[in-house]
Amino acid sequence: MTLHQFLLILQARYRVAVTVLLAALLAALAVSLLLPKVYTANTAVLVDVRSPDPVAGALMPGLVAPSYMATQMDIISGNRVAERVVKTLRLDEDPRTKADWLESTNGRGTIESWLAASLQKQLDVRPARESNVINITYKGSDPDSSAAIANAFAQAYLDINLALKTEPARLYAEWFDEQTKALRVKLETAQSRLSDYLQKAGIVSNDAGVDYEVAKLSQISTQLTTVQGETTDSFSKRNARGDTVAEVMQSPLINSLKTDVARLESKVQELSVNLGVNHPVRQRAESELASIRSRLASETGRISASIDTTYRVGKDRERELQGAVAAQRTRVLMLNKQRDELNVYRRDVEAAQRAYEAVSLSASQTRLQSLSNQTNAVSLNTATAPLDPSSPKLLLNLLIAAFAGTLLGVALAVLLEFANRRVRSTEDLVHMLDLPVLASITSSGGGHTRLSGSRQLALGNGRLAS
Repeated sequence: MTLHQFLLILQARYRVAVTVLLAALLAALAVSLLLPKVYTANTAVLVDVRSPDPVAGALMPGLVAPSYMATQMDIISGNRVAERVVKTLRLDEDPRTKADWLESTNGRGTIESWLAASLQKQLDVRPARESNVINITYKGSDPDSSAAIANAFAQAYLDINLALKTEPARLYAEWFDEQTKALRVKLETAQSRLSDYLQKAGIVSNDAGVDYEVAKLSQISTQLTTVQGETTDSFSKRNARGDTVAEVMQSPLINSLKTDVARLESKVQELSVNLGVNHPVRQRAESELASIRSRLASETGRISASIDTTYRVGKDRERELQGAVAAQRTRVLMLNKQRDELNVYRRDVEAAQRAYEAVSLSASQTRLQSLSNQTNAVSLNTATAPLDPSSPKLLLNLLIAAFAGTLLGVALAVLLEFANRRVRSTEDLVHMLDLPVLASITSSGGGHTRLSGSRQLALGNGRLAS
């Protein structure tokens, strides 16, 4: 089919196309007038994912995750926010709404859930492109109620967002308070055990007492070593021959007496030779020699006795010092044991103190978070009652109806033409008979006669077509 044939068909059947177009326009107009008007109210909230938490002082890692914005949109579209909107606007207190709920559900479920589901059907939540803004759109039959519900959704989201932040913190704060009380009791118990042990052991100072006792043990051990050395020396001198002892050999008196003995022995020997054995001078010299020898023996015996006494005193002193060392060692060991036990009690106190301080710090932070009234979301604008309905759009519907009616009218005209084919031009004859047109008879008006209303002859290869 050529464009000329198509235009001839439209010219012949324009009434059908126009009728369909008018019918489509009238139908669109009727539908647009009969459909209830829908008003769209818009509001927006900003979710700040970059500001640090004012209490913790750090940026929460979950805030910058790609799924965070999707989670916030799910919260806005969720049942909890919708039910809060129902409670805020008191939609469940309307008698007509209650009657509709009873008629629709026969009293099954709750009216809050039913109303929340109805509100969610008219709610549209979408994020702004490449930003942290969430657009909240609500469609309703009344402009004022649509704006009120949109604003209620935004405020309900802010409240729920705050509740989702503070409720876990409140629960954690309660748990931390219980733990703080328990740890405080443990700390007090540990401190009480430490105090009781200090009092029982009589400890009034720190490790300085142990150091003093250790130094004292070292000093006594040194004295014991010295006394043992002296006793060993005295024992050696005691068992040695008297005149070979160093004290005897080094004594000036004994040396003087030995000199006198040697001198008198020489004198006695000389007198014995010169005067005879019985001479009084010799006898007096021998008596003097015996006296000096007696003094020498007496002095040597005295020194030996002194060495023996020194040995006995040294042994007694050694035994005393050994006892003192043993006692001091026992005391040092006892003090070390007390120090170890004391360190155990101190570590218990320190561990309890650290645990108590850590839990107290966490309890303070969570308590502050539970009392917070700020979130990272804020309302950007307030929805106002729309002046014009968002649907139905009369002009757009008429344009769509005109376009669809035109297509439908043209299609119907072509279908009718194909159902009852007419010859409307010489091209149609050539196409239908596959014969060339030799001549055509025109009407008296100078134009071609309509082939549908008159007879036209075409000669070709000796045949007549009518």
